[in-house]
Amino acid sequence: MRIELERTGGLAGMRMTAAVQTESLSPEDARELQAMLDAARFFDLPAALASPTRGADRFVYRLTVEREAQRHTVEMGEAAVPAALQPLVQRLTALARSARGG
Repeated sequence: MRIELERTGGLAGMRMTAAVQTESLSPEDARELQAMLDAARFFDLPAALASPTRGADRFVYRLTVEREAQRHTVEMGEAAVPAALQPLVQRLTALARSARGG
C-alpha cells in the first residue's frame, strides 16, 4: 500500500509532502497505518471535506492511498480533518519532518 500526504498553506505558504510504502515498513508499523485508515473509513470519505471556517493561514491536506486496485484521494481543510484521521495525518507529517531533518 502507498500513502501520500501533501500539506499546503499556512503562514509561509510552504508545501510539505510525505510518501510511505507500507511494504518498506516493519509489519507492526504497516498494521498500525492500516488500522488508522480502517478506523477513519478512509475509502468511504468524500473527495473533499470543507473546513467550517476559512482562513488564509490554514493548512490544506491532500491524502492519497493506493491499495491493491483501489486509489482514493481526499482533500481537506485543516479544521475538516476527521478526528479518526488525525493520528495518521500527524504520523505522516512527523515522517516528512524527519526526512527533511527538521
